[in-house]
Amino acid sequence: MTTSIVPLESLGRVHFIGIGGVGMSAVARIMVARGVPVSGTDAKDLPVMHDLSAAGARIAVGYDAGNLGDAQTIVAGSAIRADNPELAAARAAGLPVLHRSEALAATMAGHRVVTVAGTHGKSTTTSMVAVLLKEAGLDPSFAIGANVPALGVNAAHGASDIFVAEADESDGSFLNYRPLIAVVTNVEADHLDHYGTPEAVFASFDNFAALLPAEGVLLACADDAGARALAERTAGKGTTRVLTYGTAEDADIRLHDDGPAAVAVAIGAQTHALALQVPGRHNALNAAAAFAVAVELGVAPEAAAAALGHFTGASRRFELKGQGRGVRVYDDYAHHPTEVRAALSAARSVAGGRKVHVLFQPHLFSRTREFATEFAEALAAADTALVLDIYPAREDPVPGVTSALIADHLTNGRLVTASEAVDSVVAVAGEGDVVLTVGAGDVTAYGPAIVGALGG
Repeated sequence: MTTSIVPLESLGRVHFIGIGGVGMSAVARIMVARGVPVSGTDAKDLPVMHDLSAAGARIAVGYDAGNLGDAQTIVAGSAIRADNPELAAARAAGLPVLHRSEALAATMAGHRVVTVAGTHGKSTTTSMVAVLLKEAGLDPSFAIGANVPALGVNAAHGASDIFVAEADESDGSFLNYRPLIAVVTNVEADHLDHYGTPEAVFASFDNFAALLPAEGVLLACADDAGARALAERTAGKGTTRVLTYGTAEDADIRLHDDGPAAVAVAIGAQTHALALQVPGRHNALNAAAAFAVAVELGVAPEAAAAALGHFTGASRRFELKGQGRGVRVYDDYAHHPTEVRAALSAARSVAGGRKVHVLFQPHLFSRTREFATEFAEALAAADTALVLDIYPAREDPVPGVTSALIADHLTNGRLVTASEAVDSVVAVAGEGDVVLTVGAGDVTAYGPAIVGALGG
């Protein structure tokens, strides 16, 4: 990854390969708003591409070397393979090829940058920060890895000098940003297909914190062992300010969470009630982080607390898909055991005394191999756990690695095929129950199908 920020004005005409992706379209949307000539392609004709076309981008469906036109800089999505005809043509022509994060970093120049990193909770926390600041009248630019109903989009060019962005650690690209405020929600072993070892993951977060200037601040979650350890190591270096947030007694921004209607955050001697519309302890912690960011940026604590009440969630983050026969169906992007536990905990709080049924799709062969037992332990919190085949994403199959590695440990569930999944869920769901579709793959499509089968 690069160590210097490429000036936006030096990019010229920018072509995005894979422009339909949520992260890629976010960067393209901001560049178009800032007057950069943008073109882009994707394998499928996606709704966001129509939005970009209407905003002034030149869009094509399908990959072809001719689509490059007179582009001067190329941005390639992480899912684009080396033999992609557009990428191959760009490299043959000697055009600079930027990672999405490098292109996003170019749009951040001259801004007070807030980045949100962590193994889990990045999209939700970034969304909360953006919604809070917008409600408080600061109008930030933002780029988020999920659509946010309260904002209408996942990225926008704002009028202020504040830029809020999700910082993805999965491939180390979060080291391309230069934040003034860095939030770290948690630090756990994940993405070992990239890092190799847990120690390498922890070291990358140390490098991320080291990007902060002397006048900057690291906001780390005191309730998470990995984030707390990062805060302690960073504070020991004395190069930047460190603040912690959470329910821990020694947290600088203290969260009080006694249930959905009794969440408050204390800073100094003052305690402020939070009227949150999203359930779960993890979301209360995310809200505490967003509150801390806003106060750091000069928002009055009372205004920050009130603004959080406008956050209704992010796409695929415990998102209600509908209901039928008294059964509520939610969808969640959770794809790590800790995330699955958090999603099921939120489902329990919503279900009350009724049952929770989960349809889980493992994401990546490598992650399934590393965490099969932990996934089974997390899924044990459901009354019924049905497991689909692995969603491979960017990976080729690994011999011996199947969803059975998880399902074989379950006493409350089993494997299901794609064709029987919907009927299997509907057969066990009773009035008042909660159904949760979980995973980072195409399992999200099952939610509406389940709602339809329930007659909703």
